[in-house]
Amino acid sequence: MAKQAQTPFLEEWLRSHSGSGSSISISSGRPSSVSARAIIQAWTELRDSLQYQSFHPNHFQSLRTLFDSQSSLYVADPQARLLLSILSSSNLSLPHESYPFFLRLLYIWVRKSTKPSSVLVDSAVEVVARLFSIQFDTRKSSSLFSQGILLLGAFSVVPVASEHSKTVCLELLCRLLEEEYQLIGSSEELIPDILGGIGYALSSSGNAHFAQILNSLLGIWGKEGGPHGNVSHGLIILHLIEWVLSSFINSCSLDKINVFSKEFLEISKASYLPFAVVMAAAGVLRAASKTIPSGVGLDTVSSLRTSAEDRIEAVARDLISKTGGFTNLVNDPEVGFLLQCVSLALVRSGPVSCRASLLTCLASALLTEIFPLQKFYTKILNHPYDNLAGLMVNEVKEHLGSVPFKEAGAITGVFCNQYVSVDEENKGVVENLIWAYCQNIYLGHRQVALMLRGREAELLGDLEKITESAFLMVVVFALAVTKHRLNSKFARENQMEISIRILVSFSCVEYFRRMRLPEYMDTIRGVVVSVQDYESACVSFVESMPSYADLTNQKGFSYLQKMEYQWYKDEVQTARILFYLRVIPTCVERLPDLTFRKIVAPIMFLYMGHPNGKVARASHSMFVAFISSGKDANHDERVLLKEQLVFYYIQRSLEGYPDITPFDGMASGVAALVRHLPAGSSAIFYTIHTLIEKANNLCREVLTQEVDLWKNWQGESQPCKKMLELLLRLISLVDVQVLPNLLKLLAQLIVQLPKDGQNMVLNEIYSQVAESDDVTRKPTLVSWVQSLSYLCAQATSGSAYSKSLESEENSASALSMGPLSWNRISARL
Repeated sequence: MAKQAQTPFLEEWLRSHSGSGSSISISSGRPSSVSARAIIQAWTELRDSLQYQSFHPNHFQSLRTLFDSQSSLYVADPQARLLLSILSSSNLSLPHESYPFFLRLLYIWVRKSTKPSSVLVDSAVEVVARLFSIQFDTRKSSSLFSQGILLLGAFSVVPVASEHSKTVCLELLCRLLEEEYQLIGSSEELIPDILGGIGYALSSSGNAHFAQILNSLLGIWGKEGGPHGNVSHGLIILHLIEWVLSSFINSCSLDKINVFSKEFLEISKASYLPFAVVMAAAGVLRAASKTIPSGVGLDTVSSLRTSAEDRIEAVARDLISKTGGFTNLVNDPEVGFLLQCVSLALVRSGPVSCRASLLTCLASALLTEIFPLQKFYTKILNHPYDNLAGLMVNEVKEHLGSVPFKEAGAITGVFCNQYVSVDEENKGVVENLIWAYCQNIYLGHRQVALMLRGREAELLGDLEKITESAFLMVVVFALAVTKHRLNSKFARENQMEISIRILVSFSCVEYFRRMRLPEYMDTIRGVVVSVQDYESACVSFVESMPSYADLTNQKGFSYLQKMEYQWYKDEVQTARILFYLRVIPTCVERLPDLTFRKIVAPIMFLYMGHPNGKVARASHSMFVAFISSGKDANHDERVLLKEQLVFYYIQRSLEGYPDITPFDGMASGVAALVRHLPAGSSAIFYTIHTLIEKANNLCREVLTQEVDLWKNWQGESQPCKKMLELLLRLISLVDVQVLPNLLKLLAQLIVQLPKDGQNMVLNEIYSQVAESDDVTRKPTLVSWVQSLSYLCAQATSGSAYSKSLESEENSASALSMGPLSWNRISARL
């Protein structure tokens, strides 16, 4: 038999595989620490009840004490004889609620005893049969029913029981299941006990009873008044069939294997609900995937596997047919439940042959049941002003704790394995489903995040746990697609199309990325190669980006009409644009100037003003990539566009510095434009003049506030010091046509600094010039430094300059010295 997790109780093994998260029931008792003395005392009191022919509340409590200690309790033949004597005594009036406890203690005896007395077992069967035939009609209860089924099944597998006793047990069990099946659904936690009894009976029954018991197992779910199936029930059925069939295989019972195959795999019965068929077939696959003893032929096992896969596929095909390929679903709970069962069945079955219907069902299950984000979004958006915590928090948490969601990774793995081996048409179908799903959850989560943030943080956090797992699913699937699609077997146009769709889909789920994922980077590298060398592909990718108007004005969000939409607070949208800002630089060389100017540039400049430094830096990096592009050819139009963009770039950067603009991003942009614009470009002259003006304003602001600012160049850098660093760095970067103008303006700025500032800057310049190996500009720099040193020595003191600043603080000019002073300094330089 299949290994049972170190427990003699089949029902507990089944319960542990049900995913219900609880093993406490009438059969398992309450966790309790019962001393040996209490157990001995309990047996003593039960003997007294028999001796004195009276059953009082203290005797019932003793019975309860034994029940609570069942995990460590051992019931020997003498104790079993005592229990049977009490049950069969006509002078004892036993309370109704005591019968399940008596049956449970007898079950412990049967399952834990290595060699019970055959006479006692037969006697026990007789007592239990009489109990159910005479008294059950007036004492019906779900707990008595479940314990009776469990005990009858256990009796049927006791080796020492007579054939007559086994027959009595099986016939009574079949009759109870047939006539009293309504009791099964009255208490959810008792179903593992009932199915455990059925499992025992199936493993021991002959041909006469096997079909009847199997019909009860798979058919009770569809009967009127019977139990309603759920995922936990399905998993119990799966592992029950695994246990039963494993016992047949391990014992080389070929006759029983053939009977099972004929009754279940070869015959399709209308009374069997599809979910039970799927799970039972998965149990067959699971049993058949284990090590097979030599007495069982490989042909037999192979036939079992093929038939079981056919049963699952038949259910999948029927489901696809009834739903129109899942195109017209309107939140049908029955369809969703069956999709969950198919997914879990395939996950727990082991390797399964690839079939198109299974792939379609797995895709639909992942998108609607495992990650049912669209369903949650719809509920939330339809009740924007209701108590969302009461409506949705519990539902979302329940989903997070569900078995299908916990198995999401394994289901994704099976899904990808199925995808690899199906035909191209079905590959394309599921690809379209996944890419559309990415777009839908992007739009849905944007709205929900804007609505819930600040109102329902817990609900939003739980939703994002689901989106994080959905992101992983998309990435793993996309990697499988790239490995299959991006090779020489497919036309270049097809490779470009699928690459663009993957990139767009990744942009939609970028917000949900919470970890470094090798598969994510591998996929991006793979698809970028198919895009960056082709202009049409680059243009298509860029055109998929939301427009400037869409980013800044969200008229479609009806619930936002009562509040002002602020684009920089839309975190989901920002994450998507950040993805584009990171990927577009890889293909900017092939991007037409018109496309960059109309689509990319407005968004790039918009997000330079984003308060998140990471986003702003990515915008500066985009600018650097464009300015650096076009090295291999002299494109006049591109050069003209670069120069046009520089003017706005400098304005946009400096107006946000130091509050928003990240200095390192701006510095990289300035360095790029002075390197890559034509020598003597007016845009470079404008850049230098504007930087000098900004530096002068920043220095004026701190001169009276930071007394010790200029004493140490290496300390914490203030904005004015960072700006000076940038200007000094430009000395070695600008072309020789621009250099004189830079040196003149820089000198005019430096001589205005207080003495400590002048000395600090001069020391930095000395070091930079001394280390320079540029023989073209070094003579000019040496002469300039000498002149600058002389001017600084002649400059006014820091205190005098401070007074001058105070007298001119309302001046509109960025430079504080008069025209005559400037002309004099310029002449001497």
